[in-house]
Amino acid sequence: MSKLTALIVSFCFMVFPSSKQDLQEQTTEKSKIQVALLLDTSSSMDGLIEQAKSQLWKMVNELATTKKDGQTPDIEIALYEYGNSGLSKGEGYIRQISKLTSDLDLISEKLFQLKTGGGEEYCGYVIKDATADLEWTKNNDDLKIIVIAGNESFNQGPVDYKISCKTAIENGIMINTIHCGDYDTGIQQFWKDGADLTDGKYMNISTNDRVVHIPTPFDDKILELNKKLNSTYISYGKEGKVAAARQEMQDDNASSYGAANARTRASFKAKKSYSNAQWDLVDASAEDEAILEEVEEEALPEEMKNMNKDQRKEYVEGKRTERENIKKEIREYDEKAQAFVTEKRKENSETQTLDNVLIEAVKAQAKSKQFDF
Repeated sequence: MSKLTALIVSFCFMVFPSSKQDLQEQTTEKSKIQVALLLDTSSSMDGLIEQAKSQLWKMVNELATTKKDGQTPDIEIALYEYGNSGLSKGEGYIRQISKLTSDLDLISEKLFQLKTGGGEEYCGYVIKDATADLEWTKNNDDLKIIVIAGNESFNQGPVDYKISCKTAIENGIMINTIHCGDYDTGIQQFWKDGADLTDGKYMNISTNDRVVHIPTPFDDKILELNKKLNSTYISYGKEGKVAAARQEMQDDNASSYGAANARTRASFKAKKSYSNAQWDLVDASAEDEAILEEVEEEALPEEMKNMNKDQRKEYVEGKRTERENIKKEIREYDEKAQAFVTEKRKENSETQTLDNVLIEAVKAQAKSKQFDF
C-alpha cells in the first residue's frame, strides 16, 4: 500500500466511523432528569392530590430551566398511586399509572383522573415496583429520583422498605420522602430513615394548606399567546387528534386553578423541554426530517392531504417559525411575570406545600449531578 493510499484510508476511518460503537462515542447523548411520583391515594389524601394537580407545571418549569454541558436535558416523569382500597390487594394496593415519559400532558391528564379511597399504604412495596419496573437510564451522571408522599408509617406491608431503598440507591436512584403531616411524627414513622438510606431528603407538608397562585398583570397576555401557540401544532397519525385534544384539556385543567397557574403551564410549553414529536409534525420533523416524506397521506390532517412533499415542508416550516416567535414572546412576558411574583413573595411567608419542598430538594440534587439552573 502506497503512503498516499494509507493516508486516504486513515482519513476515511476518521471521517466515517468503522462501527456503530465508534459513532456513538462521537455523539454526545442528552442528559436526563427522571422523576417517579409515588402518591398515596388513600381516603385522607385529597389535599395531596390537589397540590400535585395544581403544582405540576410549576415543578416541571423549574426542571426545564436546567442545563448540563450546555444542553437542556430530557425530562421524564412516571406516576404511581398506592394505598387505595380500589386497587388489587394481591399487587400491594399499587398501580403504575404511567411509565417514565416526556409526555407531561399525559401525566397531567392522569393526575386529574385520580380518586382517593381507604386502603393499606405499603411504601416498601411501591418503591420496589418503581425501581424494578421503570426504564431508568443507565447513565450514573443522569438524575434519577423517586418521590414518595403519604401519611402512614413508612414500614407497613410485606416488603421491607430498607431492602427496597437499598436496591434503589444501588441503581443510582435517590428517594425523597414527603410525610403529609407533622415533621417529628414522620421521623418516628421512618419516613426520614427511608430518605437517609438513599441519599435523599426527608420533608413534610401540610395537605390542608392551600397552594397560593400569585396573579400578575401579564397573565392574560400570556394566555392569549398560549392559544395562538396551540394553533401551530399539526397533529398526525392515529393518536394525533386525541393528543391535541389532551393538550387543550390540560390547558383547561390548569386554568381551573386560576390564570396564574395556567400562565405557569404556558411558560413550560414555551420551553425546549415541552416536545410532542409523537403526534406533532413540527416537533417530529425537528427530530427527523424524513418524517415529512415517510408519513402516509391518510395520517395527515385534512389541510395537508393534497400537498406535495415540497408544499408539506413549506407548510411545516411556516408553523415552526410562527411557533418560535410565539414562544419567544411568551418567555419575554413570563420573565416580567416572574419578577413580579418574586417581589410579591417577599411580602408573604412560603407555605409547606408539595411544590415548595420538592423544588428545593430536587434543585440541590440536580446540582450534585452537575446540572446548572
